[in-house]
Amino acid sequence: MSLFDLTGRVAVITGSSRGIGRAIALECAKMGASVVVSSRKIEACEAVVSEIEAAGGKATAFACNVGVKSDLEGLVAHAMREYGRIDILIPNAAINPSYGPSSEVSDEIWNKVLTSNLTATHWLCQMVLPGMAERGGGSVILLSSIVSVFGAANIGIYAISKAAEAQLARNLAVEWGARGIRVNSIAPGVVKTDFAKALYENPKAAATIANLSCLKRLGEPEDIAGVAVFLASDAARYITGQLLLVDGGTSIFSPIG
Repeated sequence: MSLFDLTGRVAVITGSSRGIGRAIALECAKMGASVVVSSRKIEACEAVVSEIEAAGGKATAFACNVGVKSDLEGLVAHAMREYGRIDILIPNAAINPSYGPSSEVSDEIWNKVLTSNLTATHWLCQMVLPGMAERGGGSVILLSSIVSVFGAANIGIYAISKAAEAQLARNLAVEWGARGIRVNSIAPGVVKTDFAKALYENPKAAATIANLSCLKRLGEPEDIAGVAVFLASDAARYITGQLLLVDGGTSIFSPIG
């Protein structure tokens, strides 16, 4: 287990009060990391912290709206006050307030989605990566999406933001690799979270989506959390700049033949 051990490392995870972010926070703590749990509501963050501490882990909570740069600065400052370092950065928080053709999206929604899903990640990396480099390295894990590699009829702006996030990971991997920082992105398929509730709570839609995968099921938050722990650990020390599709084989499955 030594390659997967995160003891002594500090992980900052946005959007970690529920869903995929919460699962990642719990698994990182199980592997020994001290975790900064962050989302908009402090009560929700503190509930996850209590869960981590009850299992013997270490965590702290900080309320943060990732679309506000000063909130992100506060998040980083909080992590440094509490733990003195950041070794693992996982910008997981994202929004998708629009459903329908991207040609009909207003400038306000366009800017809101790109700010929260892409610009905020850029800001966080600008704030954290120099310190990581000074300490000899670290791991950054961005959360992209399976829709980043396909065209999307009704969530096009979200898909665009997630495709750009995967490219941001590649660029940062090139820029910071020589200083010991690895940057990768995960592209989940449809996972049973509040984000995809309308899909997985509809039996017909859920069955259709599941049948388009090799594993014939939807994803669970823990399916993504395991990959995040792997990328954060020394087990992935020679992996950087990659987009890992964690989709049960949906992206390679053909219903024809």
